[in-house]
Amino acid sequence: MILTNRLRRFSVMVAASAFAAVAFSAQAQEIAESHLKAAHAAISAIHATDSFDSILPQAAAALKQQLIQQNPDMQEVITQTVDEKTLALAARRADLEKESAIAYAKSFSEQNLNEIAAFYNSEAGKKLIENGPIASRELVKAAEIWQNGVARDLAEQVGEKLKAVIGTKAPAEGAAPAEGAAPVAPAN
Repeated sequence: MILTNRLRRFSVMVAASAFAAVAFSAQAQEIAESHLKAAHAAISAIHATDSFDSILPQAAAALKQQLIQQNPDMQEVITQTVDEKTLALAARRADLEKESAIAYAKSFSEQNLNEIAAFYNSEAGKKLIENGPIASRELVKAAEIWQNGVARDLAEQVGEKLKAVIGTKAPAEGAAPAEGAAPVAPAN
């Protein structure tokens, strides 16, 4: 029963994916092939989709774990079946690349994409990809230190100014005397 429900959900996902593929292929027809080629080159140069490489293996591992936990006696069959189906679905990774290229082609001109690819394929671009995250972490650390220092200095300077303003003001008529001060005699 549980397996049947999962298969139904999987069928719905496949149908939705097919619909999305048809919709995206209609959009792709509006974009020139050279523009898509430039988008693919830019995506490859900046490694835009590399982080998605683990989606299918993670989904397969989670499914194996779940199914084996529910049906431990079927571990071998489950493992073999999930592995086979995972390999069959691996070809769909190209769909993600295609959709990514369409998204980039809609966001950037062909010339922009060629320039992006040229830069990120250069030594400077490769160095930026390699060391950019390190520099960003250091920048965040520096900004936090700066923020703490500015906030501290602001609080000190405002405190000093308020203390000076309050210290020079005479108590208002009718105001209660400060703690420990002698009461002021009323004028006749």
